[in-house]
Amino acid sequence: MFQYITFRMAMAVITSLLVTTVFGRRLIDYLRHKQVGETVRNLGLEGQMQKAGTPTMGGLIIILGILVPTLLFAKLGNVYVILMLITTVWLGAIGFLDDYIKVFRKNKEGLAGKFKIIGQVGLALIIGLTMYNNPNILISQEVKPPIKIDAPVQFHIKNNKPVYTQNVMSRKTTIPFYKNNEYDYAKVLKFLGKGYEKYELLVFLFFVIIIITFISNGANITDGIDGLATGTSAIIGVTLAILAYVSSNTFFADYLIIMYIPDSGEMVVFAGAFVGACVGFLWYNSYPAQVFMGDTGSLAIGGIIAVFAIMIRKELLLPLLCGVFVIENLSVIMQVSWFKFTKKRSGEGKRIFLMAPLHHHYQKKGFHESKIVTRFWIIGIFLAILTIITLKLR
Repeated sequence: MFQYITFRMAMAVITSLLVTTVFGRRLIDYLRHKQVGETVRNLGLEGQMQKAGTPTMGGLIIILGILVPTLLFAKLGNVYVILMLITTVWLGAIGFLDDYIKVFRKNKEGLAGKFKIIGQVGLALIIGLTMYNNPNILISQEVKPPIKIDAPVQFHIKNNKPVYTQNVMSRKTTIPFYKNNEYDYAKVLKFLGKGYEKYELLVFLFFVIIIITFISNGANITDGIDGLATGTSAIIGVTLAILAYVSSNTFFADYLIIMYIPDSGEMVVFAGAFVGACVGFLWYNSYPAQVFMGDTGSLAIGGIIAVFAIMIRKELLLPLLCGVFVIENLSVIMQVSWFKFTKKRSGEGKRIFLMAPLHHHYQKKGFHESKIVTRFWIIGIFLAILTIITLKLR
């Protein structure tokens, strides 16, 4: 049974749920005993001050819920699993340091933003360079005779015709809604003329850095009301698990005419652990929250989603799949930019929203946070379905 990815994924989900719900209770009690409580600034939001003192740093529960099942059920020699474990620990450590400074050093600002960015960029460089150079990170490409024997050749029948494929190192990704949807990052610089291919690594690293920092910070910003980031991440995790499974299965990849990624199936096990951890944490994080994940959890889950999508070559689907994170992030950027622009121009700063990020805008309009969270989840499910549809809608 343990040879089947689906069985190991199911076991990862169950184990993760048990770890987060059983040990989560103990960790919450420990955090409360140590008075590791949230410091709340009065922003004039309904029910906000009642959350003061709620245990934070609960992201440790999520990280534990991801690591334990992955170590138990995934093949640890798999390069994709190794990179996902590095991502979880790396960003979890950055978030933990930020929370530690806030809680124990009594510094409300936490870790300076530039150091967070440096940490995220450092992770992006590790991921990007590994994907660029590691010989075990391959994609399957169709080749036509005459065939150069520089890699093993696979043969199968497709539409009653013989098809030859080879597993090759490549930085190609997937463009949604296009029939021939494989795209090489180097082509961004095609306007430079002959020889543009030599800058492929720089272009690839640039996109990896932008994606990881943007989505990670988007998840961090979204974690502002009970259960919002956790539930949204669980929905995204289920979708990524589906995308990883079809991309790692020759039958489904052939049927859907999508990129086949050898050995990436182990990421489905990791995705199961991730979803189980998010759902298990939601047991305590749903309204009224008994614990907050803090930056320990929010930075980690955002980075995990970004890196996961990059490794299954579906990162260009993230603006759609992570639409909630994206709009929350953009609402802050728009609010701050417009305020600074109008203040510089007229001497008085103006706002687009009543408050940013967007979920606080709706709180200011009088919506209860449970209603906001539920509606954002519905939007997240809708976007997830659209993302899956892109596999055939081209």
